[in-house]
Amino acid sequence: MVVGAEFLGLGVPAWLLLRTGGQPRTSVAAAVVLAALVWSGLRAVRGRYSDRRPGGPPGVLSTIADWLLLMGVLAVLCTVTGDSTGPATAVTALLPGLPAGIAAQALWRGYRRRAVRRVLVVGEAPGVERAVRLLASRTDHPYAVVAAVPVGTRPLECGVPVPGRLAPAPADDVSTVLGGAFAQDADLALVVPGPRLSGERLHRLSWGLHEGGLPLSVLSELSGIAARRVRPTAAAGLTLLHIAPPLRRGPQPALKAVVDRAGAALGLLTLAPLLLLIGAAVRLGSGGPVFHRQTRHGQHNRPFTMWKFRTMVADAESRKERLLAANETDGPMFKMRRDPRVTAIGRLLRRTSLDELPQLLNVLRGEMSLVGPRPPLPEEVSRYDERELRRLAVKPGLTGLWQVSGRSDLTWQETVSLDLWYVDNWSVATDMGLMARTLRAVADGRGAY
Repeated sequence: MVVGAEFLGLGVPAWLLLRTGGQPRTSVAAAVVLAALVWSGLRAVRGRYSDRRPGGPPGVLSTIADWLLLMGVLAVLCTVTGDSTGPATAVTALLPGLPAGIAAQALWRGYRRRAVRRVLVVGEAPGVERAVRLLASRTDHPYAVVAAVPVGTRPLECGVPVPGRLAPAPADDVSTVLGGAFAQDADLALVVPGPRLSGERLHRLSWGLHEGGLPLSVLSELSGIAARRVRPTAAAGLTLLHIAPPLRRGPQPALKAVVDRAGAALGLLTLAPLLLLIGAAVRLGSGGPVFHRQTRHGQHNRPFTMWKFRTMVADAESRKERLLAANETDGPMFKMRRDPRVTAIGRLLRRTSLDELPQLLNVLRGEMSLVGPRPPLPEEVSRYDERELRRLAVKPGLTGLWQVSGRSDLTWQETVSLDLWYVDNWSVATDMGLMARTLRAVADGRGAY
């Protein structure tokens, strides 16, 4: 489907343009078919149509890179064959292939998201329960657990059907797993390695499942690492996983800094009338200053002054001590669903996240980024452990994974896990996607209070 869409998306516009140039129809048709075949072939060779490509289908940047490579390949072919088509005409004729490729890959990505994989989880009980719990906690993946085959006799507490169990020592593992998959109509076995399911036993199980036609995935202990950072290689019969380091320097961080400053400047200029209107509403709605300035900790634990529109009464900080017993979070942050200090206009601003807009000034000054973890308070940082301190390895953000994943409805550990994933796996493309998802999250208002 995707191959055909990309073939036609490049071939049809190129045919309509080139046939008006006075060249014989047969030569135009041959050139167009050759270009479309090269485009589709190049995309196939680079793994753009493969289900097994790590990280899923490519995005816009990969499609642009493929299109530029197409231009280079066709330029070489034109030189070798002596084709007389001018460069400007060729580029114009092939340009529609770029949006066609982007659109086709977007459709393919959407299809992949909707194509649910029915998963049978195999492994020792603690690992099976963890895998089932984590897969059930998110909906941004195609895996639905339908059953589990644990090792040993320990009962499972995750509530999924158990069509069979593996003996503590290797026995009839393949028949048990295949039988369980058939009984629950599973189309993928997800194996969680453990002390009693590793090495030779896991190897033999993989042989039997593949012979039986059941695809196999093995859960890695390297959770929280984006697939694009993992590159498998082999050496001396060993399978090695090379883990690329997080982006800390190079062109992408430089581009992020440019996008942050330019986006903040543009946002402040564009939203100036709205900012003035909100400021007037805050001032008239309750006595006190328009802005709330607060010390927060940023990248590398450096303190800075963060700006927000004031959403609470003027003496909110002095009242906080009396409300600590009503804290509704399980970590160092303080959150109340119905905080009595919040003003009427403040509830509306929080619901729509408009109270955060003055932080564009912090972004412009380089203290924050458009996307990143939320900046914590000094008293929160004083209670951080080593894992939680890693949240401060990047600049805090105006929005981030926390905002598109539930905001204040998240537990503290869920918030930390999301922030750590971002710290280790961010990219410019990820930031663009999160900013787009933020608009939907703000409109929904879930978790904003």
